[in-house]
Amino acid sequence: MSEEIRTKIELELIEDMIFKCSMGNMKVKDCYIDETNQEEANMWGPNPVRLLGAAVLGCLSASLIFCLKKRNLSFDKFKSEAEVVVARNKEGRLQVKEINVKLKPESNNPDTLKRYKQCKKFFETFCTITQSVRAGIPVNVSYED
Repeated sequence: MSEEIRTKIELELIEDMIFKCSMGNMKVKDCYIDETNQEEANMWGPNPVRLLGAAVLGCLSASLIFCLKKRNLSFDKFKSEAEVVVARNKEGRLQVKEINVKLKPESNNPDTLKRYKQCKKFFETFCTITQSVRAGIPVNVSYED
């Protein structure tokens, strides 16, 4: 790869295990990560598991739509969903076991449906997040005292 794109994300502890997010130069209003394991109705924001599922789902959805837009086609409706399965590993620690994604495009246009079948064959390879998660991503951790 000849170029790298670096994105900086920062978290600031607000209370308990609730963090306020900063997405670098991007202005995001009221972004929080909540790992307090409270009831969903009381959470300040998504937990990291949900964020991972949303990242995979968002990337796959965008990659499929991009593939069709390159051919000047679009869906009448498009919905997608992800289910993130968390289970204990051999050591008894929780980890993401799998992510199941459903893409639900709807179209009355036969050309769109035909091209959709063509895009299905390769669009996943253009999803940066999905390909990275599938391959495994090195995570380097350092500490500042």
